[in-house]
Amino acid sequence: MRTLCSSTLIGEFFVIGFAALVAMKDPDLSMGTVWTVSGIAMVLCVLLCGMLGRPGGVALGWALQIALVASGFVVPVMYFLGAVFAGLWWASVHFGRKIDEAKARFAARAAEAEAASAPAASADAV
Repeated sequence: MRTLCSSTLIGEFFVIGFAALVAMKDPDLSMGTVWTVSGIAMVLCVLLCGMLGRPGGVALGWALQIALVASGFVVPVMYFLGAVFAGLWWASVHFGRKIDEAKARFAARAAEAEAASAPAASADAV
């Protein structure tokens, strides 16, 4: 799950940066405000990549998705891009968990097979 979710967050990092470039063209917004808000969101994307294994990491990712969609109030195309990345986030979490469960089952079967063959191998050595 961490790999898929991290990939989504890094993609969002770049989208937020490009959205900031678009938002700079708005005469009602100061450049400092645009880059402060965008910078915080971009840093949050990178920090969340490391927090995905901890409790609350995925929930913070959902909060970021909501903020990304809400940024459409400033840059209207972000309604669409935010929805796309929210869908990618859902898919990353959903299918990432399924992949993690499949890996755990595979590792358990491999451990069982190894344990079953270990006594036979030690009996042959005697």
